[in-house]
Amino acid sequence: MDILIYTLKSAAYALTEPYWAFQLAVLAYILHRKNLKTAMIQKMVMGQSIDKPFVLTASQVVIGIFAGTAASIIMSYLGIVFNETSMVDLIFLVTILFLFYNPRFVSIAYSGAMLCIFSLMLGYAAVSTHNQALDILKMDVPAVMTMVAVIQLVEGILILMDGRRGSVPVFANSEGKVMGGFILQRYWIAPVALLIMLHDPALAVSQSSVPMPQWWPLIKSSISADVLRNAVLMIIPFYGIMGYNTITFTMDRKKKALESGVFKIIYSLAIFGLAQAAITNKIVEVSLPVLAVAIHEGWVILQRNRELGGKPKYVSSEEGIMVLEVLPESPAAEMGIRSGDMLLGINDSKIEDEKMLTETLRQCPNYIWFSLKRENGKQEQVSYDKMFCGKQLGLLLVPKGMPDDTMVIKFDDNILGKAMNKIKTRENDK
Repeated sequence: MDILIYTLKSAAYALTEPYWAFQLAVLAYILHRKNLKTAMIQKMVMGQSIDKPFVLTASQVVIGIFAGTAASIIMSYLGIVFNETSMVDLIFLVTILFLFYNPRFVSIAYSGAMLCIFSLMLGYAAVSTHNQALDILKMDVPAVMTMVAVIQLVEGILILMDGRRGSVPVFANSEGKVMGGFILQRYWIAPVALLIMLHDPALAVSQSSVPMPQWWPLIKSSISADVLRNAVLMIIPFYGIMGYNTITFTMDRKKKALESGVFKIIYSLAIFGLAQAAITNKIVEVSLPVLAVAIHEGWVILQRNRELGGKPKYVSSEEGIMVLEVLPESPAAEMGIRSGDMLLGINDSKIEDEKMLTETLRQCPNYIWFSLKRENGKQEQVSYDKMFCGKQLGLLLVPKGMPDDTMVIKFDDNILGKAMNKIKTRENDK
């Protein structure tokens, strides 16, 4: 119980102490700026924002705090301890810096593994040159990679729970045919409390040291259990960013988030097992950081190839017009029209293209009805009796023809990068 109490106190300290609270405020501001851009893109595409920037940011902070606290508790009970000479705080700093450099790398799987690689390289350089001044990182590879595994596990759960929110609709051009899809990009601010082993014996009587029970730790560590039980341990908080971004044209947002979240969980379990093996196996220790990056990158490549080779989900056809997105609380939403529905007809007339739908609404009918086909193939009819001139239906449709739109991107092996560049272009044009 003492471990839980001390970990919770450390998480609370990160929220209330001015220095850490200022860091939280800065990170929240950075994410709020990104959410403002997300809402702006949604408004440009849909005519109205789907998500409110403040709500997006608040949820990222609140959910992230709970997630970071959960990860901290797991690590404390497992017995993941870092030496005070290690520079483990750099891992969280690098993760935050990636948010500005390339959001695709905003993952502790990258920052933790990369710093472990650099640490190993500097360690070997120090030994070969007999210059210990080169060994500046001093990363405990098994401990770092075990921490990576725990945080990736929590991150996977976050993606399952919250990864669909704040998505941006986008269109792609594949051989002259327009496909609809979504960019999913979601980040959470997480306070992570780590056990740090101190070397100053005078601190042994400090009230800030953490007493540990006899059964602790639950896992093997590079530091022997006897040393850990008699060491001076403190729990120190750090702020990091959890998150992911991806793009999908072959499945809906729920399935894409499910796929990404399940991968993160499986990935975390694999890294956890290898990190434990690395404690006693030097070959595993040296190869694990490289393997962690390779597996993560392999998954990114696999997803991209699946998008390139898979069957597009949001495509209009001769049968009708595909619905990509529906504004909440709009007439379309009240009718029960959903993303993935195929609009077949309006007011007993077959919908030949999106222009026909626009022309029908310009006639200002008070009552309209649609025949549509759901994703499961079932055909239904929905209606709305409160239309008036100028009222927006609240639908984003996948056009049959190629629109003159800067959100249309070429469908190739760099599609996510091109999509993000298109978004940046539209932001700069504003």
